[in-house]
Parts: sequence; C-alpha cells; structure tokens
Amino acid sequence: MASVGDKAPDFTLAYSKTDKITLSELRGKPVVINFFPAAFTGNCQAQLCRMRDELADYNDLGATMLAISADNIFSSVAFAKQNGIEYPVLADYTGETIAAYGMTIENFVGLQGYNVANRGAFVIDGEGTIAAIIMGAPGELPDFDGIKAAVAALG
Repeated sequence: MASVGDKAPDFTLAYSKTDKITLSELRGKPVVINFFPAAFTGNCQAQLCRMRDELADYNDLGATMLAISADNIFSSVAFAKQNGIEYPVLADYTGETIAAYGMTIENFVGLQGYNVANRGAFVIDGEGTIAAIIMGAPGELPDFDGIKAAVAALG
C-alpha cells in the first residue's frame, strides 16, 4: 500500500468518454482522492454524496476532489449524473491505479475475479506527496472530518 510520505502514484483516468485527468497535472494544490468499491451502492453513494455536499469547503481550502472506482466509464458517468456529483468520478476499470495505491479488494463479495477498490481517501499535498490516508471499509464510511482536517493542515 502507498504510505504517508510517499510520492503519490501518477495516473491518467477518464471521467467521461472524452475527458481525462492526470494527477501530476494538478500539482500546486491539494488533491483528495476518494476510492470507493462500486457505483450505485448504498455506502458508496453516501460517501460520494457527502463529499459532494461538502465540496465548497474543500474548494475554500484550495483542494481538488476526485473519486476512483473500478467501474467502467459508462457507470461512472451515469452515477455522477444521477447523484449531481460535480467533481470527477474516475473509471479505473483495469484496476491499475487502484493497485498502485494498494487499495485492491480481490474477489469482492466472493465473486471470483471481481476486484474493486477499498474505501478510503488519500490526501495529496501540492508537491504530489501523500500527506494523509483515511481508510474506511466496504461496510463503513471514512472519517469525513479527518479528511477535511488533513486538507486544512496543508494550508
């Protein structure tokens, strides 16, 4: 698993059929990466919608919000649209970025070959270093106050 103090693994992922984000291009300000197991599930919806509802707070702190799951781009786009999520919900359908952060859950819910992202948030500082990791679990939400405090501590 990537650790606090490590350089954040770089990635380029899509959040629509035509739009992509590269982490290293966001340097200069904090980034919060929310990993979540699967779109259209209860706790994942609660996690991303809570971050949606608090997005203005993160914007005030100068942070960019991202979310990553192993869903395909079509599910990611539909999930973001249905829930009014205005920050990028990135599709890591190959699982490469999820694995680079050490967030892979293999054979999720007992389904052979169905790998998803564990639930958690990585706070990346403006230099691209992991400043904090706030883990949840598939059945529980991360510490939202802890995520916000970690971002605020950077500023």
